[in-house]
Amino acid sequence: MGFFGWIILGLLAGAIAKAILPGRQGGGWFVTLILGVVGALLGGWLGSAIFGIGLENFFSLQTWILAIVGSIIVLLIYGLVTRGSRGSRRRA
Repeated sequence: MGFFGWIILGLLAGAIAKAILPGRQGGGWFVTLILGVVGALLGGWLGSAIFGIGLENFFSLQTWILAIVGSIIVLLIYGLVTRGSRGSRRRA
């Protein structure tokens, strides 16, 4: 898969992960889509490290599942990290 394939996969996986996750994550759509690209990379790395499968073909179901799961993990971590910083901004 080429560079632009990774970008498109990550952007779409980030949007799907945002739609799947309940509640409101901060950062807006742009940050979510960037985190989706990072999540797709994380999902591919975890898939190859744990299960021996990776992100091989753009239209493969395993590629999409790994990318979406990776995006969900990254969005959850981002939400946990930024949760405390939103409350401190309101007081200042």
